[in-house]
Amino acid sequence: MRSAHGVEQVRAAEAALLATLPEGTLMRRAAAGLATTCARLLGRVYGARVVLFVGSGDNGGDALYAGAALARRGARVDALLLAPERAHPGGLAALRTAGGRAHDASEPGRPGLADLIGRARLVLDGIVGIGGRGPLRAPAGELFTHVGDAVVVAVDVPSGVDADTGRVEGAAVRADVTVTFGTYKPGLLVDPGAGYAGARHLVDIGLDPHLPDPELTVLQHADVARLLPRPLGESDKYSRGVLGVVAGSPRYPGAAVLVVGAAVRGGAGGVRYAGPADVVAPVLAAWPETLASTAAPADAGRVQAWVVGPGLDTDADAEERWASVLAADVPVLVDADGLTLLARARPGTWSAPTILTPHAGEAVRLFAAAGLDVPRARIEAERLDHARRLAALYGCVVLLKGSTTVIAAPDGRVRVNPTGTAWLATAGSGDVLSGLAGSLLAAGLDPLDAASAAAYLHGLAARALPGPVTAPDLIRTLPRVWADVTGV
Repeated sequence: MRSAHGVEQVRAAEAALLATLPEGTLMRRAAAGLATTCARLLGRVYGARVVLFVGSGDNGGDALYAGAALARRGARVDALLLAPERAHPGGLAALRTAGGRAHDASEPGRPGLADLIGRARLVLDGIVGIGGRGPLRAPAGELFTHVGDAVVVAVDVPSGVDADTGRVEGAAVRADVTVTFGTYKPGLLVDPGAGYAGARHLVDIGLDPHLPDPELTVLQHADVARLLPRPLGESDKYSRGVLGVVAGSPRYPGAAVLVVGAAVRGGAGGVRYAGPADVVAPVLAAWPETLASTAAPADAGRVQAWVVGPGLDTDADAEERWASVLAADVPVLVDADGLTLLARARPGTWSAPTILTPHAGEAVRLFAAAGLDVPRARIEAERLDHARRLAALYGCVVLLKGSTTVIAAPDGRVRVNPTGTAWLATAGSGDVLSGLAGSLLAAGLDPLDAASAAAYLHGLAARALPGPVTAPDLIRTLPRVWADVTGV
């Protein structure tokens, strides 16, 4: 499991560690790890042209010390000092001693700088560190336009990316690799910042004993494998979990077919479908093992969890079915039209463990139901904050869908899903996710684990397919990626 810590947490851990170390040790550790990564990227260091963009403070110091290490191995290293009077003195001295050269780059029009940058094989972004806020400022922004085919390596976080939130307010460095120190930063894992970070490489500098609980975590194969249910010899369909599905309508029968299919392929022992007769027919045609009924949800039979909303419509009959599900004393996942109906109700008017799965537009409506005017663009720019806020407002686990899927629990725990591709932006993809997460709820996973594991498998299924991806493709691929994760 990967962990990420916010800036204040990192600063406190660094202070505690620094109190136990000789002066300069922490920076030397960071610079050594940074230089090692750069050397690996270069392949042949001797004779390679390296340009450092150096701001003031410790981030620039890391870049200078790393540059000195590369210069000692025969690289031609040029440091562009964006604030010469505030460049790290120890790092600058080390670079010059190693044969590197420093240039005043506080004015971007200085002769020769553009050519120097354009000829580099590797460019190191040491402009601002994790405490930086706002866009890349002049002269750095103009100078970066001269970068050619060089590999761009960011020091700790790309300049212009908010380390806590991933927010990008304007110009920012788009790195090929980000070398981060001690722990991942939330802004490296959540879009839009994640899209600027490139490949992320963590350098251990000894912070672990001093770090508190992380602000967010990222599940990996082994974590998901531990969560996924496995039938035992004495298992039957009821002990494995029966999922109830209230989805689809005469206008959108396909939504029900997709939700039920994902649940069948997603580990449920059984699936009960409760819906109109003209939706029952296509559901049974696609998935004959379904326990289908035209009865109201309360009369459809015993279930361990419900999925309600995909393709449900929002008329009086849909609202009655939706309310019946939320009144049941079992876990429930609410998606799509179910979220629209939820936005008409007061937040927190039910007690069952619940997962809400909005995209940004649906999140706008959920905030509005709580009396808050939150623009869609703001939600997309600050996914972590708004997923947390929704989870707290509604007392539910919120799976905020988008380019980065964020899963937040009302107790403050947050997970970021690392899988998926842009091909998931296709009709029915969300229905598949709902059916899969619902099946895991029915199997007994708590809402945070069910949502996290489902998002992970859903994303893996998309990765396993050549694009364009369709929702039925995802359903067919679920058993394969399940087996890949569990090794069974």
